[in-house]
Amino acid sequence: MEVRSESVGQSRVDKNKASVQAGQPVNQRTRLQVWFIRVCSSILIWTCLVQLFAVTELWQPQLLTGWSSRFTGMSTFSIHVENAVPSPPILLPARNYTSNGFLKVSCNGGLNQMRAAICDMVTIARLLNLTLVVPELDKKSFWADPSNFEDIFDVTHFIDSIRDEVRIIKRLPKRFTRRNGYQTLEMPPVSWSNEKYYLEQILPLYGKYKVIHFNRTDSRLANNGVPLELQKLRCRVNFQALKFTPQIEALGQKLVNILRANGPFLALHLRYEMDMLAFSGCTHGCSTEEAEELKRLRYAFPWWKEKEIISEAKRSQGLCPLTPEEAALILKALGFDNNTQIYIASGEIYGSERRLAALRTAFPRIVSYHCLLSW
Repeated sequence: MEVRSESVGQSRVDKNKASVQAGQPVNQRTRLQVWFIRVCSSILIWTCLVQLFAVTELWQPQLLTGWSSRFTGMSTFSIHVENAVPSPPILLPARNYTSNGFLKVSCNGGLNQMRAAICDMVTIARLLNLTLVVPELDKKSFWADPSNFEDIFDVTHFIDSIRDEVRIIKRLPKRFTRRNGYQTLEMPPVSWSNEKYYLEQILPLYGKYKVIHFNRTDSRLANNGVPLELQKLRCRVNFQALKFTPQIEALGQKLVNILRANGPFLALHLRYEMDMLAFSGCTHGCSTEEAEELKRLRYAFPWWKEKEIISEAKRSQGLCPLTPEEAALILKALGFDNNTQIYIASGEIYGSERRLAALRTAFPRIVSYHCLLSW
């Protein structure tokens, strides 16, 4: 019995030793797994925290300002967020409609006139359920500016910002071009027409022509009596969709910064350029030679309908721009003193320094982009 007990006890000891020796690598593997899980969990948690701070800083910068400042290790991260490139704006869903055809437009006049025409044409395309081709800008006006739409305006922003209202394309599909034998209807719309004209007279034309080209757009859409929704769309195009290119906006901001560095300023658009005076026939204060030059310019542009104009009659009706001398009187009456910085926001004044003399005497701090920016 003693021998058997000893043998049984010895066998138990041997089994325990064997189990201990076999369990050593198992325990080591278990400890490694635990440490691996802890490290991965820590990395995951810190990644989530960093992402949370990034989203919070971008969306609500002030929300965690006090909290994040307690963590000294967040300074590098804050710099990274501030220098991050902003995410592109979220696009509105495109309006789903069956297009009745394509509308091409050639704007004419100065930039302000063309801008107003673009607002009208987008509105007409929306009213008639048309696809609008990016407008062409006037290259034959007095200024002979060779710029295309995309040279002045951000064309991608223009197309995307109102995609929920109108479908806009950069160019006509090839099958509708003249090169492929397609005949486009070219016509100017009737001046100052309301939506009834476009619905009753223009829309039926799309039953025969898939493309209509408005070769002039100074006719305008009526200002009064147009439904509120159309007026809202015109405003949206003007103040949101027609955004200048980044290069132009940067140059404009540079100009404003220069002006602000010299104190408060007043921007004054005299509308006293050569083409404006020739078109309106306003020659008050001009010499006989200058009046004749303006008349010749008026006859040089066939689409300027008025040719023989009595200047004083126009002036008595209040249809002439203020002369620089009159502008000086108005500014004084409004309370501006002679230390006011005045930025002339226009093209070259007709008569140049001779006509600006009275205004410059009253307000010596007159500047223009010519003297503020290098060529």
